[in-house]
Amino acid sequence: MSKEVEFVVEVEDMTVAYHVKPVLWDVDLNVPKGVLMAIVGPNGAGKSTLLKAMLNLIKPISGRVLFNGESYETQRKHIGYVPQRGSVDWDFPTTVLDVVLMGRYGHIGWIKRSSSKDKELAMIALKKVAMEDFSNRQISQLSGGQQQRVFLARALVQDADIYFMDEPFQGVDAKTEKAVIEILKELRKRGKTVVVVHHDLQTVKDYFDWVTLINTQLIASGPVEDVFTEDNLRKAYRSTGKILKG
Repeated sequence: MSKEVEFVVEVEDMTVAYHVKPVLWDVDLNVPKGVLMAIVGPNGAGKSTLLKAMLNLIKPISGRVLFNGESYETQRKHIGYVPQRGSVDWDFPTTVLDVVLMGRYGHIGWIKRSSSKDKELAMIALKKVAMEDFSNRQISQLSGGQQQRVFLARALVQDADIYFMDEPFQGVDAKTEKAVIEILKELRKRGKTVVVVHHDLQTVKDYFDWVTLINTQLIASGPVEDVFTEDNLRKAYRSTGKILKG
C-alpha cells in the first residue's frame, strides 16, 4: 500500500483580481512536504500574485490557504519568504548583518535585542552564501547577485519549514545561481518544502522535482516527470508561442 502524501500547503478556490480583471481564477493547489517546487508560466500568468496571496501580502477575492492544516497567522514563524529583488528598497540604510538578523525576529521578537547566538547563526548563514566578508557593508553597496544572496541568508537563518522564493535566480550571475540552487537542494534534503517562482524552462528538470504550471488558471501540478510535458507547456504558454526546446 502506497504511503499517503502529506500536504503542507493547501490552496482552495483562490481567485485574485486587479481592477476587476482576474489575475488568478479558482486555483486549487496542494504542495507535498519536502519537495522543491517550481511555479512556471508566462509573464502575467499570476505566479508572483499566487505567492503573495498565499502569504497574505495581497487579499484574494475568494479562497483560503492552509499551512500544515492551519492559517498563515498561526504558522508564520515556520514560513520563510524571499521577495523579488526589484520589490525591495535597497537604499534603506542598514548593514548586511542587520538584514540577515531580521530573519531571527520570529524567534526573538521585534523588541528584544539579538543575542550573540543570533549573530553567530547569521554569520553561519552568510558563510553558506559566501557573503560573510560583507557583513558590515551597507546593503545598497552590493551588486544584484550579492543582494540576492543576503536575502537568501536571511531566509536560512529563520530556519523555517516552508520557504517561498519569488524569482531568486533573476538577474544573478552563473556563480550565484549555482550557489542558490545548491542551498535549495540542501533545504529539501533536510525535509524542508521550497516553492520557487521560476522563469527558465531549460533548468526546471535539473533544479526541481515538482512543478506547477499556471496561466491565470492552474494548468497542472505534480512531479516534474509527469507534469512538465510539451502538452502542458503548450496549454500554459498558448498565447506566447514559447515552448521548451529539446
